[in-house]
Amino acid sequence: MTSPRTILNAWSLFPKKQLGQNFLSDPSTAKMIAGLAKITPEDVILEIGAGLGALTIPIARAAKKVYAVEKDSQLTGLLKTELLANRLSNVELIEEDILKFDIMKLAKNEGRRILVMGNLPYNISSQIIIKLIESRAAVIKAVLMFQKELAMRIIAQPGGKDYGRLAVMLGYCAKIKKLADVKAHQFFPKPKVDSQILEIKFLETVKYRAKDEAFFFKVVKAAFGQRRKTLRNALAGSEMNIDTKTAQNMLDKTGIDSSLRAEALTISQFVTLSNAFKNPQSSDTNF
Repeated sequence: MTSPRTILNAWSLFPKKQLGQNFLSDPSTAKMIAGLAKITPEDVILEIGAGLGALTIPIARAAKKVYAVEKDSQLTGLLKTELLANRLSNVELIEEDILKFDIMKLAKNEGRRILVMGNLPYNISSQIIIKLIESRAAVIKAVLMFQKELAMRIIAQPGGKDYGRLAVMLGYCAKIKKLADVKAHQFFPKPKVDSQILEIKFLETVKYRAKDEAFFFKVVKAAFGQRRKTLRNALAGSEMNIDTKTAQNMLDKTGIDSSLRAEALTISQFVTLSNAFKNPQSSDTNF
């Protein structure tokens, strides 16, 4: 594997900070990630941010098909050359913003759920997670690399400062496992922090089901929108358009202490709260 610096220099290109470009420079790490994903010869993979192909090449050698999405038009020509040099014909390059890409349509066209992989740019990692949650019916699992700070927020448990909206949303519908650490020096340019690889397996059946999932996510967003405030005040000051009295009533109904902050609530409590708000006339707050 030629170093990212050498490849970029040969093409008179530079990493784009605005796109969060940090290219994996260690081929053994790329092979490790491909191995951790447990790719089968029947797998169809969606790679988010193909970049210079460091991960594209080893996963393409293991999978049936790879759809490599890359927003940077200056990199797609370069990547085509790398794929030809490695004699790989099972990769389809897609020059598009991943946030606009239709994952459900891809899975439908392939007639199967897909495996999602990638080294995610920090600036849109949260948006990608939400997109995957919305498209999870089309996804077998995701094996993704995040900057360590965000990875810790994703796997955080209730009660800690890292616990927030993403941890609740993913914990509601997925099983998350840390697979490995990747040091900052294994990228070019070198980021300020290390990274972690997480496996996200979406559940076929969620343990605590919200009566209205979209509304549940809205309640979670509202609760963490002003996380220093109590639940009652955070909810009343949110986009949910409710007053303090209504928020207090709903919290009383569920038996949740209104003086708590959002970070203290478990996923099941958020589901109970969401169900109570959705059906204010009902006394049933069971799952």
